[in-house]
Amino acid sequence: MVRRSAFDRILQEMQQIRYRLDDIEVALSAWKPPPLEISESDLLMLPDHLRKSYMTVVSKGECSATEVSNLTGRCRAMESNYLNQLARMGWLTKHRDSKTARFRLISRKVLKERL
Repeated sequence: MVRRSAFDRILQEMQQIRYRLDDIEVALSAWKPPPLEISESDLLMLPDHLRKSYMTVVSKGECSATEVSNLTGRCRAMESNYLNQLARMGWLTKHRDSKTARFRLISRKVLKERL
């Protein structure tokens, strides 16, 4: 049998962890990367279909495959595939927001190292 004071301490600890996680999520969601300066020759390395998806993400800063598909006019599954390819190639980063995968630009330093 566990004492009431032990439950109270565990509950209090879990609440503190929750508050810290909420603060971290707010800080990360407010992060907007500065615009990248990519030369045309570097962009021309990408195939046309990937370039169109990449430029859509660049214009928005961060978006999901659904948002990109609404802007490009292509189906969501195709955009998801293209965005995942760009993430694997190192042009974008991918993170999960609940069930939705969101894509954003990578930092200048990382991009310059990749090219």
